[in-house]
Amino acid sequence: MNVILVVSDTMRRDHLGAYGNDWIHTPHLDQLAQQSYVFENAYTASFPTVENRCDIMTGRYTFIEFGWGPLPTDYTVMAEVLNEADYTTMLIADTPHPFRYGYHFQRGFGGYSLIRGQENDLWRTAPADPPLPCSPDKLREPYATVKQYLRNVAVRRREEDYFVAQTMRQAAAWLEENHNQDFFLYVDTFDPHEPWDPPQWYVDLYDPGYEGEEVIYPRYYFTDYLTDRELQHCRALYAGEVSLVDTWVGYLLERVETLGLAENTAIIFTADHGYLHGEHGIIGKAIRSEDWHGWCPLWEEIAHIPLMIRVPGQTQGERIAALVQPPDIMPTIIDLMDAENPGTMHGTGLRSIMQGDIQQIRPIAITSPSLAHDPNAGIPTTISDGEWSLIYSGSPDAPRVSHHTKAVDNISLSLRALEEMAEEPILYHLPSDPGQQKNVIDENQAVAERLHRACVELLEQVGMEEAYLRHRRHL
Repeated sequence: MNVILVVSDTMRRDHLGAYGNDWIHTPHLDQLAQQSYVFENAYTASFPTVENRCDIMTGRYTFIEFGWGPLPTDYTVMAEVLNEADYTTMLIADTPHPFRYGYHFQRGFGGYSLIRGQENDLWRTAPADPPLPCSPDKLREPYATVKQYLRNVAVRRREEDYFVAQTMRQAAAWLEENHNQDFFLYVDTFDPHEPWDPPQWYVDLYDPGYEGEEVIYPRYYFTDYLTDRELQHCRALYAGEVSLVDTWVGYLLERVETLGLAENTAIIFTADHGYLHGEHGIIGKAIRSEDWHGWCPLWEEIAHIPLMIRVPGQTQGERIAALVQPPDIMPTIIDLMDAENPGTMHGTGLRSIMQGDIQQIRPIAITSPSLAHDPNAGIPTTISDGEWSLIYSGSPDAPRVSHHTKAVDNISLSLRALEEMAEEPILYHLPSDPGQQKNVIDENQAVAERLHRACVELLEQVGMEEAYLRHRRHL
């Protein structure tokens, strides 16, 4: 069996029709869902971009031992395992951070192609001083990132020149040349991650006639610096990006059909995390200033991700309620491709879930930025069982985090705890409070204790060092 894995960065689950959205056009991904196992309770694990790719490629909960940086040389990665099983392995990506020089996330692949120019990729040097699309105080890293990005896209003329289009077209071309081989193809696109600048006709689907400033790369902060109209347009820009991704994923899926690969190729589509578009009063996935960075709570909009798996010959979709996470992707692929389990993975293959042999593989899902440093108290971890969601920032008497990080855009900043946002544990009941507005921990202390206890047990099970775990042992 062949496998194609497609990862779309910052693709919000609730912005896809397959997950209930009724205003954004995603016909191709919706059709894929109608033929796939659709996981209702997929939660990201290690957060954000680089850490998530480490989970996917190693099958491990790497937030316990790894932070934003190069892929450790002692990790066994999926491509190496599949090479040993005589598969042709290929990576095609435009996501910049895991595949930048020195990060080595392409390790093990038989071939790889990196499309240059996303975000702050130091690619083009002209024009020297492109004009910003809005006031610089509304932009995150306006000079280091936004101007570099504008240089990178200055030569773009047609939709096929956009990054996701280049990536999917290259993937389709690779399939044309290699469809007679047994293969694993990993396609990683940064869209719909900001900067948001889809072709105008996509924006016009959601906000026609807008004449204000284009805040394409907003500061990660409370939304007070944006007008209501600007925030509305930010949502439209993102929606346009979502539809752009859908168009070009559809292009790749059509080529799979044309080449006759549907009968022997599994398709997996997922994302690394979501994004706040004003929910909880925040835009972004963190709070940051010029010299410091702080993680906001990883609410549902960020932690709850899409995951669809279509196996060969499947024509009818099925919804699955089990809690699943990115560390499960590698063991699933290895199982589907009948490769040898390297014995290094934390995750569990999902074939038994899809076949209905078992109903669940874990009682909780854990979503967290890196905890692989001391101290790590003050970093918000989300613990969910699908009904309840506990935001937990570590033992109350532990020292607060204070160190440097290069997340989320490879620019080094001082990481600090946002104590005013998640100093005390917060418990939400998702069925009655899907927007996570009401903390119900006082009347449900036993639930919070159960979730916390299950979290500690899982962290012990996957081998988190006591030097780091000690800050997470007490509720």
